[in-house]
Amino acid sequence: MAFFSHFHGCVRRPCASIYFSVFLIFFLQNSRGTFSASPYLIGLGSYDITGPAADVNMMGYANTEQTTSGVHFRLRARTFIVAEPNGKRVVFVNLDACMASQIVTIKVLERLKARYGDLYTEQNVAISGIHTHAGPGGYLQYVVYIVTSLGFVRQSFDVIVDGIEKSIIIAHENLQPGSIFVNKGKILLDAGVNRSPSAYLNNPSAERNKYKYDVDKEMTLLKFVDDEWGPIGSFNWFPTHGTSMSRTNALISGDNKGAAARFMEDWSEQKGLLKGIPRRVSNIVPHLHKNNEDLKELAASFQSSGGRPATRLLSSVRRVRSALRQADKPSFVSAFCQSNCGDVSPNVLGAFCTDTGLPCDFNQSTCNGKNELCYSRGPGYPDEFESTRIIGDRQFRKAADLFNKASEQLKGKIDYRHTYLDLSKLEVDISKRGGGHERVKTCPAAMGFAFAAGTTDGPGAFDFKQGDVKGNAFWRLVRNLLKTPAKKQIDCHLPKPILLDTGEMKEPYDWAPSILPIQILRIGQLVILSVPGEFTTMAGRRLRDAVKTVLTSGGHGEFDGNVHVVIAGLTNSYSQYVTTFEEYQIQRYEGASTLYGPHTLSAYIQEFKKLATALLSGKVVEPGPQPPDLLDKQISLLAPVILDATPAGVKFGDVKTDVPQNSTFHRKNNVTVTFWSGCPRNDLMTEGTFALVEILEGKETWVPAYDDDDFCLRFKWSRPKQLSPYSHATIEWIIPESAISGVYRIRHFGAAKNLLGSISRFTGSSRAFVVV
Repeated sequence: MAFFSHFHGCVRRPCASIYFSVFLIFFLQNSRGTFSASPYLIGLGSYDITGPAADVNMMGYANTEQTTSGVHFRLRARTFIVAEPNGKRVVFVNLDACMASQIVTIKVLERLKARYGDLYTEQNVAISGIHTHAGPGGYLQYVVYIVTSLGFVRQSFDVIVDGIEKSIIIAHENLQPGSIFVNKGKILLDAGVNRSPSAYLNNPSAERNKYKYDVDKEMTLLKFVDDEWGPIGSFNWFPTHGTSMSRTNALISGDNKGAAARFMEDWSEQKGLLKGIPRRVSNIVPHLHKNNEDLKELAASFQSSGGRPATRLLSSVRRVRSALRQADKPSFVSAFCQSNCGDVSPNVLGAFCTDTGLPCDFNQSTCNGKNELCYSRGPGYPDEFESTRIIGDRQFRKAADLFNKASEQLKGKIDYRHTYLDLSKLEVDISKRGGGHERVKTCPAAMGFAFAAGTTDGPGAFDFKQGDVKGNAFWRLVRNLLKTPAKKQIDCHLPKPILLDTGEMKEPYDWAPSILPIQILRIGQLVILSVPGEFTTMAGRRLRDAVKTVLTSGGHGEFDGNVHVVIAGLTNSYSQYVTTFEEYQIQRYEGASTLYGPHTLSAYIQEFKKLATALLSGKVVEPGPQPPDLLDKQISLLAPVILDATPAGVKFGDVKTDVPQNSTFHRKNNVTVTFWSGCPRNDLMTEGTFALVEILEGKETWVPAYDDDDFCLRFKWSRPKQLSPYSHATIEWIIPESAISGVYRIRHFGAAKNLLGSISRFTGSSRAFVVV
């Protein structure tokens, strides 16, 4: 106030021009521009990575019978970039995919190098997966992860690499001055339970007594606020598996975390968080007709359209969210990232036997000695879609609460450290129980017998059991046909009995990774630990605590005791699980899937402490051995689409089964229409839609209301027979409570392939119906 009093007192004097110059500088420094007072430049981006919705094995459950046959809702790559105005920057990409892939990371970095030079490298780019088990597989480069997908699936790989690159480009082009706020809080409603409690209980009691729960319940959230547009997005980290959708589901889905992201992004539009962004069509189209008879009469005038040609662009243009958003305004991006989810299940009701309904055996998760009868139940049991919605909603509600209350601003430098480790032979110094230290080594990768038993989220087959520390003679004989492990390897992995010696299997190329990345990203007082696997609850706690101790001790004063350390699981590459030494002894699924032996966690803690020390001291870290690029060696046995056809007199896009004449539906009803279609692999409809619900505005204008990115709309694809050239697209709309009364129709977009290999695109629509 004194400044302005002095300014007004000088206006008529010669010093007026001087003070006006000072005022102008002050104004510029506090506006959106080169002199912004905001500590960072921030940019967010999002892009479609929905893979082939037909014939491709899903990644996660390793169930050969689980192949994609439609879309529950679309998958996306969501990115934030944070940069110092004239300094360092970091990139974090969250994928609606089972996990990150080493070969995906390699190829994305090559593209970024070609586009931006050395601006974005392996040092400052992190690519993380949410661990949905309902996405197409075939995009990793190691044999063991692509066996069930019949090898490498180029279409799965390409759409993910393209989507990551484009989401980073969007975030880069959106970079503007802004601020970031951090907030933390516990999800008290169950969003995850420990699925291997017998292993957790083997951790020291003194350690377990430090924690109230046997899973982490805390969510850490970042709120991004653009100087001009206000809040533009949020990213959060919270551990729970992407297994709300079961091992028999065939619809592509982001599972509970993808659902939470969709709920929060739609919530942002309904709340009007972004200035100038309109709300959803279903909320802004006025109630044009109050008389139901008028609606019925209007609907009766619109019959099914029949199939007709369409352009690729038409599907994209009709998408609900792209149709609403103005091109010069940023979209709100919300990502629900994965953390140390190794032993955390979203199926919070517990595990029960399918034959008796009784709880499964506590130690081995079996029913009368059989693992395949033991299944865990989600909160919406027996409806997996409802379980997905509930767990997603619980995460969304906590995120929205943290978002609204976020007040601690991130301030301070941006920095990063990254290195590659050879986990097949890393020397590790560990403390001995009687005092002192000893040097041990990690082992070449191997999977234990309990790996084949699966988990209560998705049990295995045959006679495998969790908790098996012996194995059996028959499966050893089978194993030896592939690779007989040497005594040194057997001893290294004890007490794990080796079922697959993957680290030493090299034909036709590497079965498992040996060289893996670890990385630390710093944004002010936030530190992100990028880990290439699934850490269990206690393993994650030990890693976080070890890094936090390094960062807050030693007199550096960088963090003054205030540091937020989060684990970003399944990042940059993938190497299955990491348990504590004590959990490893029990050999539940997670222990049997800890590839590099009992000292794997100790190795990670040792090496992350080195990165954290280097981060504080400003020292450069050696890059380590480079991982292999196996893209040219990949083998694919997935048959291509040969031909699509329809019966005589039928066109692609024609309605096969329509809604009844003069139909009236109510909220929560299921409206179903089936079309003659082509294989979805002909066109992934990237940033487009296979399915659409349109509402009539006025008497002749159809407006997009819901598309295949909406939780309430399901696109299902099928063939009448396995090798038939005919196929059907069934679209189910479960009318949400928020739907307004009006006249609606359902529309399908598809693509068909002829014998010459050319693709023709088509669309068709149902007859109109009324929702009241």
